[in-house]
Amino acid sequence: MRRRRTPEDRYQYNVRKQQKALEEFAAHEIEWAGDLLTWYRAVKKEIPDDEYRACAFFLNSEYLHKPGSLSLTYSVYLRCLQELPEVTRENAFDLLSYRFKMYAATLKTGGFDERKNWR
Repeated sequence: MRRRRTPEDRYQYNVRKQQKALEEFAAHEIEWAGDLLTWYRAVKKEIPDDEYRACAFFLNSEYLHKPGSLSLTYSVYLRCLQELPEVTRENAFDLLSYRFKMYAATLKTGGFDERKNWR
C-alpha cells in the first residue's frame, strides 16, 4: 500500500523542484554570459553597460546575495522564450544580447542594482 504525501511533503517536493530549475537556469546563463563577453571580444566591440551589468550579475553570482533576483530573471527568460523569434545562426547573437539587456532592465526595475546613476 502506498502512503499519500502530506501537504508538507508536497510542499518540500515543489520547493526542491523549483530550486533545481533555478540552479540549472543560473548555470546555463553563467555560460551564456561568458559566451556573450567572448563574442564582443572576438569582434573587437565594446559591450554596452547594461549587457555587461547583466553578465556580471551571473558571472559574479550576485543572485546569491539578492533574494528573489534569480526568480525575477528566470521569469524574464521564460517570457523571452515565448515572445522572441526562433533562434537561428543569423540572429543568435542579437537575441542573446537582447535577453541580457532585458535582464539588466529587470534587475534595475526590481531594485537589485546598487548603482545610482544608471542610464
